[in-house]
Amino acid sequence: MGLEYVDLYLIHWPVRLKQDVKGLNFKGEDLIPFDIKETWEAMEECHRLGLAKSIGVSNFGIKKLSILLEDAKISPAVNQVEMNPSWNQGELIEFCKMKGIHVSAWSPLGAYKDPWGSAAVMDNPILHEIAEAKNKSVAQIVLRWIYQQGATPIVKSFNKERMKQNIEIFDWELNQEELDKINQIPQRRTLNAEMFISESGPYKSMEELLDD
Repeated sequence: MGLEYVDLYLIHWPVRLKQDVKGLNFKGEDLIPFDIKETWEAMEECHRLGLAKSIGVSNFGIKKLSILLEDAKISPAVNQVEMNPSWNQGELIEFCKMKGIHVSAWSPLGAYKDPWGSAAVMDNPILHEIAEAKNKSVAQIVLRWIYQQGATPIVKSFNKERMKQNIEIFDWELNQEELDKINQIPQRRTLNAEMFISESGPYKSMEELLDD
């Protein structure tokens, strides 16, 4: 990348592939056991060497975070996970708060324009009702909800008007009644990461991979 250091360096998934695998072109037999403790030691070394100002993880559940924290000398600064009103990560959020780990929310709008995404967030009638009552967009309601959970949403719009709307969420708030309504939204994960599940690999179910 031509940089002396990065501000934040994350383990993208608790997954390991054989060294000769290129990109996402892999098979079940290319998935090999992932050593959480050994990998985190290497991340800590990156931090000690000044190559990464902060280090963290992504897509780690409570079980895997607990294993990492048993011997960690440096706690993860961030856990970046799927989080939106249709997958609110309530228990994980509380665990991370107790451990001083900041949560960053990818696909806050449910990745509704991506091939693997879902309209469960952007088409949700509860969110539309709240947005209309507050004269806000559904996206603004969702981003404000994530902010009020103490997390940071990752937005990726290149539309100037939407980018402007995305930061207009700090001079108002959702009240308790609205938060309670959002808590009623049915929960369903958008990305199941089936590519990491294999009878010949270390994870044979989604529960094993994502600590569900």
